[in-house]
Amino acid sequence: MDVIKFERLQDETDEELIYRICSQKDIIGTWSDVASIINQLTGNDFGESTYRKKFQSFQKMLNANQSKFTDSDEQLKELEFQKRELNKAKVKLQTEKLEYNRWLREEARDELITEKICNAIAALTPMDIPTYIEPKHNPRGFALVYGDEHFGIEYELKGLFGDIINAYSPEIFEERMWDLFNQTVEIIDRENIDSLHVFNMGDFNDGILRVSQLMKLRYGVVDGTIKYADFISNWLNELTKYVRVKYQSTDGNHSELRMLGQPKGTFTEDNMGKVVAEFIKTRLKDNPNFTYIENPTGFIYAQVACNTILGIHGEVKNMKTAIDEFSRIYNVPIQYLLAGHLHHNKTEEIGVNSEVINVGSIIGIDSYSLSLRKSANASAKLLVFEQTKGKVCEYTLKLN
Repeated sequence: MDVIKFERLQDETDEELIYRICSQKDIIGTWSDVASIINQLTGNDFGESTYRKKFQSFQKMLNANQSKFTDSDEQLKELEFQKRELNKAKVKLQTEKLEYNRWLREEARDELITEKICNAIAALTPMDIPTYIEPKHNPRGFALVYGDEHFGIEYELKGLFGDIINAYSPEIFEERMWDLFNQTVEIIDRENIDSLHVFNMGDFNDGILRVSQLMKLRYGVVDGTIKYADFISNWLNELTKYVRVKYQSTDGNHSELRMLGQPKGTFTEDNMGKVVAEFIKTRLKDNPNFTYIENPTGFIYAQVACNTILGIHGEVKNMKTAIDEFSRIYNVPIQYLLAGHLHHNKTEEIGVNSEVINVGSIIGIDSYSLSLRKSANASAKLLVFEQTKGKVCEYTLKLN
């Protein structure tokens, strides 16, 4: 037997040492050997029975209370579990508070927008209600198509010799819209039109998609929306003095509340086009010559002289592919697909009495289109349809 390999541990009491050495009896040998080691390490002079009885008594107490020790361990585990559950509950509560605060901010923002709009409408003088225009039989159908007004932005683009290629501002927007109005009234008189579809292809404002736009905007998003909505309501009301108007619009990507760098599609339901829609409906609700048409898809959908027309803002890669895809999605054979977005006119025949038509913009060329080396007149279109022949005439109404 080698006593040297057993040493007293630092700060170890006699009781702890006795229990540790006795626990290793099977390795050491007999109880006499155990007593010899303990006496050597403690300086005692007890016989083997002293240590044997003490150890056996301790073992009996330990075995008798084993279940209690086990229960304590289970209780400890339960406490740890409860602690984790409590922490999870705290995190959930914090998350709910964050969501609730976000909801409060959104609710406050919506209420602020609504309040400003309601106050703006309340401050306006009532519109003149035009005399009702009796319907006439006309085998032709007519659609005035315009869009991409980008109201609120102002800039000048200059050429090689300092000449102005295009300029835009809220005042120029109004000038172009009244020019469009006058050209439209001339066609109404010439074609003897009594009912006119008016399609707005979206992007009425410039929005705040990028920080750089802030330098070009005269108005904030809400104020600009109210000013535009007031103007276009009066413009449409004036038009109803000459013709019955069926008005539809589709939302554009710029009127989406994609604030300062948020990715496209983040807030598709938050579109200022909805504000304009409510403004127009409220202002013209008593006008007998005006009908506001809303499609649940958010697109423009109409039958013009029995020709099926779908209008979108135009964020599609291929118009020819898109018309087939929309026809399959909605299970409707679409003959004419109209779009804005590109800021230039383009018409392509894709079948018998079937075309895809891109409409120009009210704003015309801007710095972005110039960077792409693209240019086009500010313009709109007035399309003429017949039941068996489809589109039979297309007026391109240039505005600059």
